[in-house]
Amino acid sequence: MSIREQVILDAKQYAKAQGKSLSNIVEEYLKSLSSTKPKSKEVELSDLVKELKGSVKLPKEFESYKTTLEDALLEKYLK
Repeated sequence: MSIREQVILDAKQYAKAQGKSLSNIVEEYLKSLSSTKPKSKEVELSDLVKELKGSVKLPKEFESYKTTLEDALLEKYLK
């Protein structure tokens, strides 16, 4: 695989405007990729949230907070 010549020319122009070499910009970019930790799909819960988890029992007909809020607002203002 190769990089198109126009992309290289544009990148060189960008690097020059930044006062850096293209090699330096590429190196910095690659370092930034390897230094970032992969995001875990699982969210870390705080101790308080862990303690409160499961303390609220939702009604069986509960769909979502948004739906519940919409229903409450409609009932309040359309009555």
